[in-house]
Amino acid sequence: MPTADLVVEPEAGKGTRLDVFLADRIEGLSRAQVRKVIDAGGVRVGTFTRKAGYKLKPGDRVHVEYEPPEPEGALIPQHIPLKVIFVDADVIVIDKPPRLVVHPGPGHSSGTLVNALIYHYPEVALVGNEHRPGIVHRLDQNTSGVMVVARSPRAWSFLQDQFKRRVVWKTYLALAWGRVNATEGRLSWPLGRHPKEGSRVSIRTRSPKKAETFFQVQRTFKDTTLLEVKPVTGRTHQIRVHLAAAGYPVVGDPVYGRRKEPREFPRIFLHAHTLSFLHPETEERLTFASPLPADLEEVIARELRLG
Repeated sequence: MPTADLVVEPEAGKGTRLDVFLADRIEGLSRAQVRKVIDAGGVRVGTFTRKAGYKLKPGDRVHVEYEPPEPEGALIPQHIPLKVIFVDADVIVIDKPPRLVVHPGPGHSSGTLVNALIYHYPEVALVGNEHRPGIVHRLDQNTSGVMVVARSPRAWSFLQDQFKRRVVWKTYLALAWGRVNATEGRLSWPLGRHPKEGSRVSIRTRSPKKAETFFQVQRTFKDTTLLEVKPVTGRTHQIRVHLAAAGYPVVGDPVYGRRKEPREFPRIFLHAHTLSFLHPETEERLTFASPLPADLEEVIARELRLG
C-alpha cells in the first residue's frame, strides 16, 4: 500500500483544506479520491486523523496511506510473448522475465503481464479482480521467475485461500553482498512502512507485522554470497529488507542495497526459483521451477572469475 509523508510548507498558507492540500500533492489521486482516503481513516495530521475540511497550519506533518486508484478504461489484450511452464483449465504457470510489470497501474497502463494474459487466454479477463484478472500474487518489475495465474474463478478463490493460509511454498535465489558465514539462518524482524520514508519498508516502523524468512547458503564468492531464500510470510519487499537488515543487501537493489556498488549489475539479483501449490481441482501438490535467466547466470560466472 503506497504511503506519503508531507510537511505543510509556509507558502501553502494558513487555513488550506486538508483535501485540497493532498489532491495538489499526490499524483494520481483526485480530490474526490482523497476524500475517500480521509473518510477511511488513511490520513493523519500529526498523530490524529482529521476530516477533509480540516484547516492546516504551516509545519503540520501529514501522513497518508492509500490504495492506488484502479486504472481507467478497459484492459487491452496485447501480443506479448509469454514463457508458459504449465497450463490447464484452471491454472497458468509462467516464467516471468525481468522488466515485465505484473498488472496495470499508475505509470503502466499497458504492456503488462495481464495485457499478455488476456491476449493469449481471453477467459482470464473474467477471473477475479477486473483490473488485475487472474492475479493471485505478484513479483516486482525487475524480479524474474515462476508465477501462477488463475484461469478459472474456482482456481482464483482456491489459490487466494492458499496464499492466505501460507500453504504456497516459494524459494528465491538472491545474490547478497558479503560473505555469509552461517550455512543457514532465520530472519524474523517484523516489517512495516518506514516512519519517515513511506515508500520504503523497514524493520523500524510504527505498524510492525510479523515476517519470517529462512535462508541457506548455496555458494560463497569473493565478496558476495548466493543464497536460497524461503519467505514464510509474504510482506512487501520482505526478502530485500530482511537481508539488508542482516547486513547482506541484495546486489543491484536500488532501494535497499548499497549506495555505491564496486561493480555494475544488470538489475537486482532476485529470482523466484520454485513455486509449489495445491491444484484447485485435484488438490495434488504441484511444484515448478525456473532456472536462473541468462543475465543472472552471467553475473554468477563473473563472480566465479573474481574468486
